[in-house]
Order: sequence, then structure tokens, then C-alpha cells
Amino acid sequence: MDKLLVEGGFQLNGSITSSGAKNSALPILAASILLDDPITIRNIPHLNDVTTMLELLGSMGVDMTLSEDMEVELDPSGLNDVGARYELVKTMRASVLVLGPLLAKTGYAKVALPGGCAIGSRPVNLHIDIMKKMGSEIFIKDGYIEAKSNGRLKGCEFHFDLVSVTATENALMAACLAEGTSILKNCAREPEVSDLANCLNDCGAKISGIGSDELVIEGVKELHGTSFSIMPDRIETATYLVATTMTGGEITVKNCQPNSLGAVITKLEEAGANIVCKENEINLKMKEELPKSTSLSTAPFPSFPTDMQAQFIALNSISNGSATVTETVFENRFMHVNELIRMGGDIELRGNTAFIKGKGRKLIAAPVMATDLRASASLVLAGLVAKGETLVDRIYHIDRGYERIEEKLKLLGAKIERISA
Repeated sequence: MDKLLVEGGFQLNGSITSSGAKNSALPILAASILLDDPITIRNIPHLNDVTTMLELLGSMGVDMTLSEDMEVELDPSGLNDVGARYELVKTMRASVLVLGPLLAKTGYAKVALPGGCAIGSRPVNLHIDIMKKMGSEIFIKDGYIEAKSNGRLKGCEFHFDLVSVTATENALMAACLAEGTSILKNCAREPEVSDLANCLNDCGAKISGIGSDELVIEGVKELHGTSFSIMPDRIETATYLVATTMTGGEITVKNCQPNSLGAVITKLEEAGANIVCKENEINLKMKEELPKSTSLSTAPFPSFPTDMQAQFIALNSISNGSATVTETVFENRFMHVNELIRMGGDIELRGNTAFIKGKGRKLIAAPVMATDLRASASLVLAGLVAKGETLVDRIYHIDRGYERIEEKLKLLGAKIERISA
């Protein structure tokens, strides 16, 4: 099993390019099921979750051609299997995204209850509720969601009780081929949802309200192929910005979307970073010897993203001052805290809030274990500033969401190696 060995104490300097967004690529890949013609998707990130989704689509009969530069052409005309087997989806929460497209396109779907990071309860009830509202029958049996519809799904009005990115995306895809108009309220507003909606519109869908919490979808009878480029990964971009704020130095992240990172940029500036944004580029220079502590609370977009919570706890652990970090999205997303404490972090958990006393750059290297995707990133960041060599185990988590993280950090001057046990 691969591990990352990180030697602390080196500034980050230079430039890197953002990869395509995993959380945009996965629903757009799933959306290919809806089409009658091939679709070409560009800027696909080379990640384990993307590979799993491609394997899943291939098992259903979707033909694909993948180029060396991660451009994929998907031809769904050979779709012949409407089941998503457990052995293919057990590691990936986003596998549930094939439910809506399969049901809308074929009238039947059998999808294993998904796996993924164990960061708290992420129930599929919202997905099921909207499919029922569109006129399908749903059964849960032997660990599978089985859905049937009699003819085309029916457009409906639906209000999400909770803001859910994947439930919004599933409903959006299903509504595109439904009969009539669907009005979805309290939708997730994340940029990745908008990316999916823009791709679907390019394929002939009729979606309005993109970027707002109310989406209106006029169902069409068919969708055609297109060529579409995945948006840059805002969480990857933000992670490297935090890394530079922690280590000192200056970096430029190219091919990114600064307007998707407003809440993160504000907090990094509070921490003492000087940030200059251009249309598709962010330059960050750490002007302070030590970052300042900055308190925050996670919430759906456009507020501070839960996917950056762990990285900011690492940042606050070496900052000047004290801070609180409150998690409002997932109830079990503090598993990285005990590992940071092993490295000398002064962190106390009370309910859904972490109280962090900054200790300057005084973390001590230690063997640590990643428990989920973003937790693994926070441990790598801590290792970049810790005294000694930090060994991060179970990095298959990080490979689900960060493309070649050790190579990009090396380009910036970090001392980091991937080793095999």
C-alpha cells in the first residue's frame, strides 16, 4: 500500500495548473447515459473515482475512447445493463448519480447503495424522494436501490429538505428527459452543479436558473452529444493556496476559477496572505512570517466549503493565535483531528466545533493515517511544516481527489515522496 513521506521545513514557490474538478467530472460522466449520441469530455482529472465511474459506465455497455491527455469520448448507444454492482461502487459515493439518468433513459435502474468516505450520514432518501415524485416506484432490497417507471418520468415541483449536491444533480439529470416541466427548489448552488447544467444545456436540455437555488427544467424527448470541458477543481486549487500560506513563499495557480473561491480567499487574506486574482489565475504571496488564526464555519456554497475544513484546521494549528472551526455539513468530519494532535496540534473538540490554539510552526513529524479524502490532504499540509519526516498512510483516499499531489508539490519545492510499503 502506497504512503507519502513528507519532510517539513521547505517554502513553496512557483506555479502549477489546476486539474479538472472531480465533483464536476463524475456527474457529467454519469449524464452521458442520457444521450443518443457520443459526447467528448475534456479536462478529465486522472483520479481513482473517475476511473471507477468509467469502469461502471463500461460495465453498462457505454463505449469509450480515452486519449493520453485525459479527453474521453463516450458512446452510450450500446447501453445494455442498467445495474450498478456493489463491487464497482463500494468505494465511491458518487455512484448513486447513475440512478436518475438510468431511470429517465430506460425506465429501470438497479444501483447498489454507495460507499465513499466515512465522514457522516449522507442518506440517499432525497434521491429516492424526488424519483418517486417523478412517478417511479422505488424498492430497497439486499443493499440495492431498484427503481421502475411506467413510461417517461413526469415533471414535478420538488423542495429539497436539505441542500444536497448529488441529490440536486440526480434530480436535474432525470428531469431533462421527463415529460413536462420540473421546478426544483432549495437546490445546491455549487459551481459543479452549474457545470453539469451547462453541459446538459449544450446537449439540448432546457434548464434555467443555473447558479440559483431554484432550477426550472423543461423536459425534452432526447439529448444529443457535444464537446465539453470540465471546470477547474476549486478544492484542489484552495488546498495548494493553504499549503503556501502555511509554509510561506509565493505561488501562482493557473487555469483556475477565482470566482468560485470567494469564501476561501477571504479567510486566507485574514490569515495574512496577499492574493491577486485574474480571470483564470490566482497569485498568493505569504507576507507574514506566521499565518494569523482565522475562525470559520462551513456551509453550502457560496459559504465556506466543508471540503476545506480539514486543511484550515491544519493551518490554524501552526498559526499565531486561537481559532474555532465549526462543521455544519457533516457530523463526523473531524477524524483528522486526532492525527494532527499526534503531530503536536493543540485542538479540542466540543460538539461540532474544533477549538485550536496556534503553536507557530511547531508541529512534530509522526506516522499518521488518512481517514478520508480531505483529512489526508490536511495531514500532508501539516507534514510540509512539521519538524522531521511525516509518513502518511492509507493515501488511496488522497488519490480519489488529488491528481499527482506529490508531483505538483515537488514542482513547488516540497520534499515529498510516494513510497510502497
